[in-house]
Amino acid sequence: MTPDTEATEPDWDTPLALTITPALLIHALMGTATTVHTGWVSCIDDTLLLSNLVAMDDHAGNYIRLAELEFAEDDQPDALWHDWVLEVRIGAILTTGHWQFPATAHPSEWEWNMREATRTFERACTLIGRRVRQITAVEEPMPFEPVPRTSRH
Repeated sequence: MTPDTEATEPDWDTPLALTITPALLIHALMGTATTVHTGWVSCIDDTLLLSNLVAMDDHAGNYIRLAELEFAEDDQPDALWHDWVLEVRIGAILTTGHWQFPATAHPSEWEWNMREATRTFERACTLIGRRVRQITAVEEPMPFEPVPRTSRH
């Protein structure tokens, strides 16, 4: 396609094409994730979902998904884990990042992991032309064991 000499600027609906690989997505988006992987099917067990947010590409079936879930490993059923999972489906390939930590972790761990996963979701949504807005939510207090304070005398 050559630039139209009579047009003052390109049409905003002109299709653009980029070469994006799972490795580039992992490098650019998921650098703070606990673990990353690729696959053909989702690793998210929908029965464990606490929240699920999906942005869809209306034309090609691509999507960006941010899911929050809790699970226990089969070999350690007493240890509960929390996981924010970002899935980026482009074509048939899923590129997935996990922000995982023990559910008993300090609230600062919860905040950091949630913030990193959410920021990554926001950035990934630009791949399919979606913009993400933040909202305010009220959470009920969760019981946790107080962290012992250290002091200097």
